[in-house]
Amino acid sequence: MGSERFGSFGLATPPARRAIPADEAIALLKSGAAKPGSLIGYGNGRSYGDSCQNDAGMVVDMRPLNRIRSFNAETGVIEADAGVLLCDIIVHAAPYGFFPAVVPGTQFVTLGGAIANDVHGKNHHRRGTFGCHVESLTLLRSDGRIHRCSDTENARLFRATIGGLGLTGLILSASIRLMRVPSLDIVEKATRFRDLGEFFDLAGAADQANEYAVAWIDQLAGGHARGRGLLFTGNHAEHGSHATLQAGGRLSVAVQPPFNVLNRPFLTVFNAAYRWKKGRSSDARHAGYQGFFFPLDGIRDWNRLYGPHGFFQHQSVVPEADARRTVPALLEAARRAGQGSFLTVLKRFGDVRSPALLSFPRPGYTLTLDFPNRGERTLELLAELDHITVEAGGAVNPYKDARMEPETFAASFPQWQRLEALRDPAFMSSFWARTAKKLSVRRDIAEAAE
Repeated sequence: MGSERFGSFGLATPPARRAIPADEAIALLKSGAAKPGSLIGYGNGRSYGDSCQNDAGMVVDMRPLNRIRSFNAETGVIEADAGVLLCDIIVHAAPYGFFPAVVPGTQFVTLGGAIANDVHGKNHHRRGTFGCHVESLTLLRSDGRIHRCSDTENARLFRATIGGLGLTGLILSASIRLMRVPSLDIVEKATRFRDLGEFFDLAGAADQANEYAVAWIDQLAGGHARGRGLLFTGNHAEHGSHATLQAGGRLSVAVQPPFNVLNRPFLTVFNAAYRWKKGRSSDARHAGYQGFFFPLDGIRDWNRLYGPHGFFQHQSVVPEADARRTVPALLEAARRAGQGSFLTVLKRFGDVRSPALLSFPRPGYTLTLDFPNRGERTLELLAELDHITVEAGGAVNPYKDARMEPETFAASFPQWQRLEALRDPAFMSSFWARTAKKLSVRRDIAEAAE
């Protein structure tokens, strides 16, 4: 199978060299013929880095496994194949008054990918991560067996697979609990804040009063306007529509421009216009669910705007007690480096614990920044952001990453060895080889030297 369409969404890493369809991978695993480190599942390619790549092996195209198997309109439990897209689940469940309890920033992720990355949304303070709503899953491993996993059956494997970056085997299907909503529409409110101090003063109360809360930061603003932005809050409208819209907008970036369109002059104008348009009124307004949850889905292939070298996304989380010092330090580091971020998002994580062995969200504040790939200059900035995050006791998101050092990963996820112990030998990703595998080799050398 051609591998040209099996790239990372950030476009800063090469696409997969080899890809095979799911049925071939299933046959390999069931026969026990899968070679060590030869496979990694590939959903819809919305991971930003190399966690969905396997330079030394093959990626497995999971998109043909796209059947919704059952849906209970009373409980909201839906069972579907791992390759089903989130937008298809929304369309199937909406007429019955249900919506996924957790959605990330795009509806074009697969069910298996959402589980493997334990994705989060704008309501972590109330609903936790996607993994909190997984009832059970089926997992095919290189022992040739299909393992049914839940909180009571194969529980260790269940917890390792949620947030396990696809390393415990091939997720074939899963059952998840959706939440009942009065409508798909959102009552949205935008509140301006002058600086980050004012945002932090608002954030806790916003979480308590609303299902959804997220802030946009004007990362390029300097002087007295430094740290300004908009705090968006939302709740499902009591009286609104249950009708779904066609997934994906009419606009698209049909060809890749030869240069980065999202440069500093463009971002300066865009940020000013966005702040004026979204923040001109503090009155509550009805918003469609796609515009509220998935605004960038309205432009197909928008990642191409970064040009042929792609972009890096950096997402960190820092403890709440240190956030007022660390978040400004992260933004200041980007400003000093002269790097403008097209998407700068800040939100508060709550204390709802995920069942996952490895899960990025934890209590505190998470900051997301996008930077065009300018080579070594950008890599140096990202390393500085890693250092600031780790020094504060925080973590860097692995499924948004394409270059973090093994030490950063170990500091972010000190329990990584527990996942390595449950990793299926046939599964390996470029991310895991770059981080955990190197850590394992160093540990083995150190132990041998003692």
